[in-house]
Amino acid sequence: MTGSLIQQLQDIVGRRYVHTGLRGTRRFRRGYRYGDGEVLAAVEPGTLVEQWKVLETCVAADVAIIFQAANTGLTGGSTPFGDGYDRPIVIISTLRNTRIDLLDNGRQVLCLPGATLDQLERRLKPLGREPHSVIGSSCIGASVTGGICNNSGGSLVQRGPAYTQLSLFAQVDAQGCLHLVNHLGIRLGGEPLDILTRLDEGDYTDADVDFPQGVQASDIEYKEHVRDIAASTPARFNADPRRHYEASGSAGKIGVFAIRLDTFAVAEQEKVFYIGTRDPAELQTIRRHILANFKTLPIAGEYMHADAFRAAQIWGKDLYFFIRKFGTVNVPRAFAAKSWFDGLTERFGFGKAISDHLLQWASRFLPEQIPERLITYRDTYPHHLMIRAGDACIAEVRDYLTSIFPSAAGDFIECTEAEGKAAFLNRFTVGSAVVRYRAVHGRTVEDIVALDVALPRDTMEWFETLPDEMSNKMALKIYVGHFLCQVMHQEYLVKKGVDCAALEHQICALLDARGAEYPAEHNVGHLYEAKPALREFYRGLDPTNTFNPGIGKTSKCRHWHETPHSRPSR
Repeated sequence: MTGSLIQQLQDIVGRRYVHTGLRGTRRFRRGYRYGDGEVLAAVEPGTLVEQWKVLETCVAADVAIIFQAANTGLTGGSTPFGDGYDRPIVIISTLRNTRIDLLDNGRQVLCLPGATLDQLERRLKPLGREPHSVIGSSCIGASVTGGICNNSGGSLVQRGPAYTQLSLFAQVDAQGCLHLVNHLGIRLGGEPLDILTRLDEGDYTDADVDFPQGVQASDIEYKEHVRDIAASTPARFNADPRRHYEASGSAGKIGVFAIRLDTFAVAEQEKVFYIGTRDPAELQTIRRHILANFKTLPIAGEYMHADAFRAAQIWGKDLYFFIRKFGTVNVPRAFAAKSWFDGLTERFGFGKAISDHLLQWASRFLPEQIPERLITYRDTYPHHLMIRAGDACIAEVRDYLTSIFPSAAGDFIECTEAEGKAAFLNRFTVGSAVVRYRAVHGRTVEDIVALDVALPRDTMEWFETLPDEMSNKMALKIYVGHFLCQVMHQEYLVKKGVDCAALEHQICALLDARGAEYPAEHNVGHLYEAKPALREFYRGLDPTNTFNPGIGKTSKCRHWHETPHSRPSR
């Protein structure tokens, strides 16, 4: 069966696009930060019709299927994870299907499953519009569809989790039959091959595009939802059923072929305000005042601890420099080249993460990129808040901050354009810096424990203080977050020899006591346990457990049977 299936897949997409063996499948089966496991093959369809035929063949062969786009997730949610699967796994990579169509003069877009946020951002820029998320995930080439499937939140305060009710997807029913469901709101015919052929060729007109009343292509209610600072629940989190709908939040439990999304007008003017303080309560006062009283919400409000600032400045320096020099468009290519190099050096026995050691050594010779005033704030204040305001909101932020600063604990800077760009870029290299730190400190760091936390909207004591017994097990603690939404990314580089799973359980117990939800905006992947409502959503989408089995620590077996003993991989 195995040889026959691989031959059939090669007949559909060509031998070049069917990858087998440990080396051939490495970049598909190994996650950006977590996840690895055996796969039978990784397949790269070049059209939607090919993607459908590959899917039909895999369903007929009764293999497990993982749909994968950019494979940039932080929780291993689009890769296999250890063993314990009862079937071979085939990864279907969508990265060759990247077309983006503009609808309604660019107020909406249709994205094929491999389109990236960076591509969408560049496509919309001449129109004065932008996608749901900018920078951050786009830096490492994250896909638009991946954001929808994970309900990714992003940094932009007014937009909430990535969400749409308009999608085209494949689903396997309880009897094991494959169906193509067209809920795009675009008339493309009735049969799967007719629909997909027309979509491949862009064979539709404005007259074929419907705008059904009440059907959403973004979370249009979030602007008011986030303002409710008295609510005892978080503003957004992955298990929130209010934003689970077909592709949205599906975590790969269906096969997505296309999605349709709203786009957003870019502010005519922008200004970044950089706040530093020694008192975290001061930032909470600012957050609550803005959400309760401002007529216009800021574009973004990003928190970064001084330790995270230093980590990004040192361990993310080469990425910062690369983006400044070559732009985000080239970052995915750089990561692909890095993965290829690491695979080669591992094959010849030079060890893991050789590229990280070389890049970190080379980064010592790069000039300092961070402006001097920001470095001064790094050394003066432990807590930093960056507010990016647009148009009418600029005056509101300026007037308010001027009325409360300087204070006994803090102050603020109205950034120049260069300072504002530097502040946000430094903030968004933190994630890569954490991975780099682990790679070059393999002798002293056991692993990363990464938690993506949504705090209740009424939380006052927002900054985490761990007991010494737990802190002493960590080489470094990193705190950043989308502060106005009270979403915190808490990453702990754990000392060698410490039981990471046990430590994570201890931290989660503290979070549970605070009423937090986690993950906030990342997929549950293979790190978090899906809560009961989320499990039922997955089972409703995929009753035979054909797609992405094991996600959220669920069963890896057919029809959701109990998973045998398995070995996880971090």
